[in-house]
Amino acid sequence: MNYFELKQKSEELRLRLIQLIHLARTGHTGGDLSVLNLLTVLYYHTLDVDPTRPKKPDRDRFVLSKGHCAEALYCVLCDKGFFAEEELEEYGKFHSHLGGHPDVTIPGVEINSGALGHGLSVGVGMALSAKLSKADYKTYVVMGDGELAEGSIYEAAMAANKYHLDNLMAFIDRNGLQISGATEVVMPLENIKERWTAFGWEVKEMNGDDIDDIVATIDGIDFTNGKPHLVISKTTKGYGVSFMENVAKWHHGVPNEEQYLKACQEIEKRLKIED
Repeated sequence: MNYFELKQKSEELRLRLIQLIHLARTGHTGGDLSVLNLLTVLYYHTLDVDPTRPKKPDRDRFVLSKGHCAEALYCVLCDKGFFAEEELEEYGKFHSHLGGHPDVTIPGVEINSGALGHGLSVGVGMALSAKLSKADYKTYVVMGDGELAEGSIYEAAMAANKYHLDNLMAFIDRNGLQISGATEVVMPLENIKERWTAFGWEVKEMNGDDIDDIVATIDGIDFTNGKPHLVISKTTKGYGVSFMENVAKWHHGVPNEEQYLKACQEIEKRLKIED
């Protein structure tokens, strides 16, 4: 997809996401919205995955470490054809196959995630397996910034450097807010770039709200330089819905009917302009 198509797709997915959360009456709306543009670029531009062969051996691996933002991933996987729209509509209902966090029974999901701090460790294992077996696939991991308080992440970071995992690319969804408030109040994280550089990673920063910058950053990665790659994706919590942006309560807020209609109108207006 080109830039225009990716932008259009992100808005279509944003609208579907709001509809899904409103219907299910559950979801981590703010973080879903801040990571959605990145997921759009990964799945429609970058990842080598095939919904007709979800377990093909040479597929790229994707790990959503911030698994509480499952709704965004489900919308993408459904749109890509990993499972049917009818199944997506069952989200939030009793006996639904789609839980509040992704699990491996869902086509396209590589690991059970949501217990924060584990995704990068598993991603390191996947990347190391590719190195040892001389496979060409790459591993991509998306973490939340609040998740960076977990010590297991830094053990994984050291291991990735030790084994020169240049086939591993991790992202931090740096929206600055977590369930209990601003990350720099709850548990200060800065300077993220200096810390990860000291761990031996190649570190880049990008505007994770901007499709063009996401594409340029990912396409500019050198997967032969002997270093694992970290991208600090600077985003806006609740991105794309004006009254949700940078408001901590939307971490797991669910829009009421009035808010739902307002959010849909905002997104639909942008879709019409782009048409």
